[in-house]
Amino acid sequence: MSNLAFGINVLASSTNGSGAAAFDLNRVIELWPEIALAIGQTLAMLLVSIPIAILLGTPLGIWLYSMSPNGLRPRLRIHRIVDGLVNTMRSFPFLILLIAIIPFTRFVVGTTIGTAAVIVPLTINAIPYFARFVEQNLTQLGSGVVEAARAMGATRGQIVRDVLLVEGRPALIGSITIMTVSFISYSAMAGLVGGGGIGDFAIRYGYYRYETGMMIVAIVLMILMVQLVQISGTRLAARLDKRH
Repeated sequence: MSNLAFGINVLASSTNGSGAAAFDLNRVIELWPEIALAIGQTLAMLLVSIPIAILLGTPLGIWLYSMSPNGLRPRLRIHRIVDGLVNTMRSFPFLILLIAIIPFTRFVVGTTIGTAAVIVPLTINAIPYFARFVEQNLTQLGSGVVEAARAMGATRGQIVRDVLLVEGRPALIGSITIMTVSFISYSAMAGLVGGGGIGDFAIRYGYYRYETGMMIVAIVLMILMVQLVQISGTRLAARLDKRH
């Protein structure tokens, strides 16, 4: 909690027009159980939606790459159809998607509010999002590694498993990092519909109750979370990059 306390103390030094402190540290301590719950809810959204997106988006991205004009097994007509569907899903703003699939969310989790309900649209949005990343990452490897593997007699499955996914690991880790950072902000939007998490906390206290200090705390938490994900992802990608 030291980083959070440091951020709070720095921001607390700023004052509003009347000279009063931006927030009361005692109020932060008083609301810490709710803040901790909000952090846990945001983490729950990410720890469910992101792994599912990776699990389902990776094969979809591999399929898109393989069926593309320069892929392992071009199927242009089918590729255009699936490619169009992926683009359509990715074009939906998250808040609109969240509202549009309310009947499906209720069918899957039995409710349309709370953390569990937000995980459904987050996951649906994340799958095509990551699939496109996978396709682009594999495409950027170029045809040289594929031709070399073919010359050694590798099958399509071996090319994907032992060549493309291995060579593309640093880029894939970078894509997971970018996706996670983006979905931290998406999870905050869920607060507008009572989805829980840091965004919900910020709206309840910072917006409805005009407690600017609590809004600042929520902002600090989001910044720290994004920084942690970005730094960890960058370091892991660099460690897996054979070129360094």
